Amino acid sequence: MAGAVEGKVVVVTGAGRGIGRDIALMMAKEGAKVVVNDLGVAVDGSGGDNSPAAEVVSEIKAGGGEAIASYDSVATWASAQRIIQCALDNFGRIDGVVNNAGILRDRIFFKMEPEEWQAVIDVHLNGTFYMSRAAAPRMRDQATGAFVHMTSTSALIGNFGQVNYMAAKLGVAALSKGIALDMARFGVRSNCISPFAWSRMVGSIPTDTPEQQARVAKAMQMETRKIAPMAIFLISDAGKDVSGQIFGVRCNEIFLFSQNRPVRSIHDGNGWTPQTIAEHAMPALKSSFTPLERSPEVFNWDPV
Repeated sequence: MAGAVEGKVVVVTGAGRGIGRDIALMMAKEGAKVVVNDLGVAVDGSGGDNSPAAEVVSEIKAGGGEAIASYDSVATWASAQRIIQCALDNFGRIDGVVNNAGILRDRIFFKMEPEEWQAVIDVHLNGTFYMSRAAAPRMRDQATGAFVHMTSTSALIGNFGQVNYMAAKLGVAALSKGIALDMARFGVRSNCISPFAWSRMVGSIPTDTPEQQARVAKAMQMETRKIAPMAIFLISDAGKDVSGQIFGVRCNEIFLFSQNRPVRSIHDGNGWTPQTIAEHAMPALKSSFTPLERSPEVFNWDPV
């Protein structure tokens, strides 16, 4: 029986380890020809090693699949173009892009350096744009294609010490929605996954307090391989009616996230002044304020 993505050509970034590796392996198992893109860098983006991507390609080929390694960065326009060109040169087309590559430079806001801000924005937000933009003209001409972008509950809900990551990942969610709107007429889809899984990035969370230790212990229960089926579905033709959505995957749970809409309004026919806002508007709206919560406080039950 044909696989879910039989004959499709898919680029998976950050595919040398963790979530990206599992997605690349399952893509190949389900019939896709895969460009395995990975720089082999550390969690903070430093260094570089070709072996993770090469090993995934070898594993795919050993299983009878087709794959090619790419060692270019997603974080510049020119290198992202080369990644997509790698798919075209080796497989003749591009049907899907999974924007999974990522780094962390965590630091509390008032100590964050401009370089730490820029590095994370470049990989997550700019990288997602560059990769998607590089593939978009081909998908438009084919009148088919799909993007899967990784966002995070750190952005959708909140977290400490990650303002760069939060800004980038919330930007990715908005970018995905914009791509979905602009490309719908050409049969091209765009969706986000917010993955819950133990990975090198999650593994960099400090464990200095009992709360942090409990959070990491819970995260270690969540396998990266659980994310792959949703990514394959969203790239596959079975997902043709799904676009502009944000899904969470946590072990055996799948979540559909809400997107920003007005929750309450208040009107004054005479117009508002700072005083009447303080006296009337804020007291009326306060019960509907979004609390300052972090992701672990919202997803506070054990993964199953």
